[in-house]
Amino acid sequence: MQLIKLSAIDSTNDFLKERSKNQVLENFTTVVTETQTKGRGQMGASWVSESGKNLIMSVLVKDVIVNPDVVFQLNVAVALSVIEVLENLQIPNLAIKWPNDILSDEKKVAGILIENRFKSDAKIESVVGIGLNVNQKDFTLLPKASSLSLLMKEEFDIDELLKAVVSRIQQNCELVTAYSGQKLWRRYLDYLFKKDVEMLFEGADKNRFHGTILGVTSEGKLEVMLQDKRIQTFGIKELQMFY
Repeated sequence: MQLIKLSAIDSTNDFLKERSKNQVLENFTTVVTETQTKGRGQMGASWVSESGKNLIMSVLVKDVIVNPDVVFQLNVAVALSVIEVLENLQIPNLAIKWPNDILSDEKKVAGILIENRFKSDAKIESVVGIGLNVNQKDFTLLPKASSLSLLMKEEFDIDELLKAVVSRIQQNCELVTAYSGQKLWRRYLDYLFKKDVEMLFEGADKNRFHGTILGVTSEGKLEVMLQDKRIQTFGIKELQMFY
């Protein structure tokens, strides 16, 4: 693993995307920073982190996803990689809130943003951004967020977490390339937050309704069964959950 360490950067994803355009990087090249000034989540949502307290990283993934129709399989592999590392640390009550937030005790401890580039040779290159709340303790403005330190009442080694996460990503990507991705899908659905539980949602039209999460399609859309038993799918930012 080639590791690039930075003290501060606007976005590790943007840095790695630009670097990969200008030079050939080995697979799983990783960028990590102490401070990120323009961190973002899905669909441009902002993400804020205290300097030096959390794991802020991006990983280059090449030659894993070969078909644009199954790009969400990489999301599945990465989300499970983070879950598996946290399981080994005995972080309690872990769940994956669709599409890629990692929760513990119903509070967000990690977010994932995957950006794909479809190259002229038909290959797909992905930059996997991960923000993991590690030793930060102040979430005054983020009541639904927490950190490993708050959950476990101890400090964690961020460098060791980095190595563990990248190692897991490599292992799970091997399952994808070996066409064993269904194993990952089953585990992803096992961890899917509020699966089979009726809850309140709000659609893009601001109308609220009750429904039950059934699963996620291969394209990454959330499957929800409405109260009239119809099944509807929703893309990212088309649905808000209330819990």
